Amino acid sequence: MTTTGKQLFTTLDVGGALTVEIADATFPEPTGNQVLVKMEAAPINPSDLAILTSAADFENAEYSHGKVVAQMPEPFLSGQRGRHGQRLPAGNEGAGTVIATGDSDMAKALMGQRVSCVPGNAFSQYAIADAMMCLPLGDHSAEAGASSFVNPMTALAFVETARMEGHEAIIHLAAASNLGQMLNKICIGDDMKLVNIVRKQEHVDLLKGLGAKYVVNSSDDDYMKQLRAAIDETDAYLGFDPIGGGQASDGVLKAMEQVASSKMDEFSRYGSNQDKKMYMYGRLDLGPTILTPSYGLQWTVSGFLLTPFLAKAGMETVVKMRTRVQQNLTTTFASHYKAKVNLEEMLTKEAILDYRQMKTGEKYLVTPHS
Repeated sequence: MTTTGKQLFTTLDVGGALTVEIADATFPEPTGNQVLVKMEAAPINPSDLAILTSAADFENAEYSHGKVVAQMPEPFLSGQRGRHGQRLPAGNEGAGTVIATGDSDMAKALMGQRVSCVPGNAFSQYAIADAMMCLPLGDHSAEAGASSFVNPMTALAFVETARMEGHEAIIHLAAASNLGQMLNKICIGDDMKLVNIVRKQEHVDLLKGLGAKYVVNSSDDDYMKQLRAAIDETDAYLGFDPIGGGQASDGVLKAMEQVASSKMDEFSRYGSNQDKKMYMYGRLDLGPTILTPSYGLQWTVSGFLLTPFLAKAGMETVVKMRTRVQQNLTTTFASHYKAKVNLEEMLTKEAILDYRQMKTGEKYLVTPHS
């Protein structure tokens, strides 16, 4: 027996036309450890925009009810050659009610429960999900549980990564984001020192109000001096950067090296021996990443993806992380939304041009059945 409903699809053709549309879809009966979820809420995360909008020109796109066609410029068109012609779903995470299950005991135990899940096609009225990756929400609403995976698990993964790599302090850019606020609360609870970098005074005030000790404003004239002082006090030589483009990570690496080299007994043409590492986990800035030869040779810039980290961390750590999210869903890991839209409304010009800006505190929530 199959179920039918509306679902969002995105297709990029070889000529550069990016089509995002709502269409009827058929969802198979779940088997094994699968469950079929009637989706009630799904957030539009920055990670979703990579496939949903990317760098396409939605200002001059062609809009119709439940469909939009925009042109993808270079080098982004060539850079996504692997998806040319493929009709893909979107929506990493969401929440809803399990209406059918496979025959495994784990799947059957979720029948009738409201769960959060990560099906990869959450912008849909129904979705098949793995029971292993479903989190029972109990009395919590779908809205409360919709964002319970990507941001919470990523924030927790940053702290776990720091521990695994022998660090006692973290630097985080664009730190006033929803994820950044979660990370701040986690670090306070775990006694992990955190240097928050923001670009507005209101974001400084926000994080200070949440108990943050180290908040640096990149818009201040003495930004680098503030950053060096924070690194010197915390020994923070591990950073996480959701900006990607420009010189955000470059500036942090430079400050790290300046602090480390100031503690050297003698000069070295190769710079300090201090390991300095920046993980990039997003592309808020789609421009080129600029790195300058100003921090010696002992440094690393690497990408960070949640799924490979979870595989590396192991099931015991993943279960511990998920349990922590479940226990703190409405406190540490609470999410807030600027607007709620249904599937058709999320493809209006007004909505797309707004949510693709990824402004702090202005996340959208999709309610597929409204």
